[in-house]
This record gives sequence, structure tokens and C-alpha cells, in this order.
Amino acid sequence: MLNALSRAALGALKAGKTNLTPKIVQNELPKAMVATSSNSNNKAAAKPMAGTSQGRIVAVIGAVVDVQFDEELPPILNALEVQNRTPRLVLEVAQHLGENTVRTIAMDGTEGLVRGQGVLDCGSPIRIPVGAETLGRIINVIGEPIDERGPIPTDKTAPIHAEAPPFVEISVEQEIFVTGIKVVVLLAPYVKVAKIGVC
Repeated sequence: MLNALSRAALGALKAGKTNLTPKIVQNELPKAMVATSSNSNNKAAAKPMAGTSQGRIVAVIGAVVDVQFDEELPPILNALEVQNRTPRLVLEVAQHLGENTVRTIAMDGTEGLVRGQGVLDCGSPIRIPVGAETLGRIINVIGEPIDERGPIPTDKTAPIHAEAPPFVEISVEQEIFVTGIKVVVLLAPYVKVAKIGVC
């Protein structure tokens, strides 16, 4: 926040406004924050999304799979897909171990994995379908429908790990989150944007 404030003040100075007042800074701050968030989104979009790094499995310990790459390592939280495997197995990078090796967590069973098996970097975190087409559907952690109602007819996807929205986009109004469970809404209503745990 202070970094954005200093950028706003610097922008006001560059624009020739040498007599900074709180009102000027208040007007410049939202512009700087929006510009900063759009710049970070552009930087993320500039990275190549297609995964080209190929690796191989070097160790399997339960749901933990170590993968070694010859080239650069994929970033933490990236999705990796095991090649030549049915059903599809996706791994998520959890740690860089050194020696061009990453430690990953398997999103499904690891039975049948062998050392030396090929792995492809997807180039992004795990992405799942989003939108109105997903309402009432049951999907697993990698976005595949498991409710036996066929594929989800949407091309719109979102990563399961995303940056928080900028403060200027967050609503401060308190609204009740409608769960559809009448007992919960009556006895313990939840507020939107709050952290809740439902058992």
C-alpha cells in the first residue's frame, strides 16, 4: 500500500503538481493501484502458457513424486502431467529440491508410476472450468466432471491458485451468503467474503 502511495506521489510530481495535498494524493492513488494491477496482469499474460519443459520421475513416495528436469524448473504451483498414463494424472509442484528436481503432490493415485516415466510441464497452475455451466455439476480437483453427466460445455477456465483482487475491487458492504441450507441461513448466517468453515 505504501509502495502504491509513493508511486502516486511520484506520478503527481512528474505531472508538475509540486504542491501535493492529501486530496491530490487521494485522487492519484486509485489510478496508480489500477495501473499497477494491470501491469502485473500483463506481465503474467506475457509468459508463455504452453508447457515445453519435459522431465522424468525419479522417486515415488505415496502421493509425493519427485521429478527431474534437464532444462529450467517449473514454478511452484505449476501443473505437471504424467505422459502415457490412463487415467490422466496431474502433479502439482510443491517444492524445488535442487539438482534440477522438484517435489510434487499427485492429484490422484500413483499406482503404476515408475522411475524414468515422462512428465510434461503444463506451463500454468491447475485450471478448472468456471461459469454458469458448472452450476449443479460435480468436478474433481483437476476440473474433470465426476457426476456422470458428460463434459462441461464451456471453454472458460480459471486457475485454482490466483492472486487476490486489488483492494479497490473488493466490496466493503456486508451481504449474507445464501448457502441454500435453510437451517444455516436461519441459525448461523454467513457473511460474504468472510472465512467460514462448514462441516
